[in-house]
Amino acid sequence: MEEKLKGNLIIIGGAEDKKGEKEILKEVCSKIDKENEKLVIATIATELPKEVGAEYTDIFKKLGVKNIDILDIAQRDDACRESNIALIKNASLVFFTGGDQLRITSLVGGTPLYDALKQSVENGCVFVGTSAGASVVSDTMIITGEDEESPKKWTLKMSPGLGLIKDVIIDQHFAQRGRIGRLLTGVAENPESLGIGIDEDTAIMVNPKAEFQVIGSGAVYVIDGSSISYTNVSEQYPEEVLSMFDIKMHVLKCGDKFALSERHPIKEDKQEENEDSRC
Repeated sequence: MEEKLKGNLIIIGGAEDKKGEKEILKEVCSKIDKENEKLVIATIATELPKEVGAEYTDIFKKLGVKNIDILDIAQRDDACRESNIALIKNASLVFFTGGDQLRITSLVGGTPLYDALKQSVENGCVFVGTSAGASVVSDTMIITGEDEESPKKWTLKMSPGLGLIKDVIIDQHFAQRGRIGRLLTGVAENPESLGIGIDEDTAIMVNPKAEFQVIGSGAVYVIDGSSISYTNVSEQYPEEVLSMFDIKMHVLKCGDKFALSERHPIKEDKQEENEDSRC
């Protein structure tokens, strides 16, 4: 089976706790040597890079990280500058903020900085993305769709993502914005891909074995369309409500694990799970 990914990823559903216990952001910081290694905050997705960059810099400093840089790409030329490429090459962890995921791919895709990012992740750099930074990590990403609506074929727009993880479609702010319909549509159109919906203040930590563990206060929803026996998805009658049979869904909470390649949860001793200090 084709390898799903190389490297370690932390994919956050957005609105992670920044004022309380900050459990997810603490976990992010624990992945590097806070005294010596570099954390780079990529503000590419947001239209308020200075404000967002300053907010996360303050949080990560308070959590003990000593070496922090900001990567802001305002136009494609910036993704060709050696100084920005060097930031990625020297980073032990890159944190992509929220905003508009299409800004990330349109500004970075196909550039030397994108090549450097892929290589750095393969070499062990930890990639972290929240909200838009979460959606963009997969090879196919949702860029727009109707929230809190029945799934319809014409409402969803998709685009290539960064491709750091294969054969998944990730959606964020999931339960809070009622996005089950649009993720179901995405899976109907791409049944070879697992749909992963991540609630706010919730994240999945993905390892190079293509296994992930859930952390945070919400749930993660995995939609598997590989066994779909019927669907009306097509370009015909685009305003119809989507219909499909025999689709599978898993709901995971903090501490639960999932094997992406085998498409099933990893069952472990629940007593050990309950002792996880992050849950």
